[in-house]
Amino acid sequence: MFALFDPEADVRVTVGNLPHWYQPNVTYFITFRTDDSIPSEVVIEWHARRAEWLRRHKINSTAADWAQQLLALPRALRREFHNEFSDAYLEALDRGHGECVLKRPPLAEIVARSLRHFDGERYLMGDFVVMPNHVHLLVCLVGSTDVKRLCYSWKKYTAGEINAALGRTGRFWQEESFDHLVRSPEQFERLRSYIADNPRKAGLRDGDYLLWQRPSG
Repeated sequence: MFALFDPEADVRVTVGNLPHWYQPNVTYFITFRTDDSIPSEVVIEWHARRAEWLRRHKINSTAADWAQQLLALPRALRREFHNEFSDAYLEALDRGHGECVLKRPPLAEIVARSLRHFDGERYLMGDFVVMPNHVHLLVCLVGSTDVKRLCYSWKKYTAGEINAALGRTGRFWQEESFDHLVRSPEQFERLRSYIADNPRKAGLRDGDYLLWQRPSG
């Protein structure tokens, strides 16, 4: 059962490069990316555009509570912000920047095994795709599972395993993940389609990605 965001329940908001809204026992669309997946100049431009959008709506992007102020805007403006800056973030990933080591099937399988490991215990894993430099997934939290700690655990384990396979050390994943509370059955199905279609949109060939789709029923 993929439970959805409850607008009547409490939401915890934290701030990073993107705002994060947390609610227990609901479904998230999550993206995390390799550390070299977006060039620094693209990130700088993205931050400048975001700061300008917030300024136009009387929000200081350097304020500690900018995400809470964003949450107080009308729904249409919040949707505009999400569409403009989340979509730009996702499109930048599909340009194939960086070394793209997750094209290698054994390394993609490390990520896939990790995502499926606690399926049915700490979370219910939905569809996911391991792209050459990022991962998209749908997941419903179970019990006391916290999305931030969950992403940290996935990334810490897989970074260690992938670095060992490559004979390297150092940071593999970008620290912050993108997470979005799924708000309706229609949005859930759109995100499933987005995951399934992402390799084609990015121009990938078979074998350059790993797509896992949860069996129905």
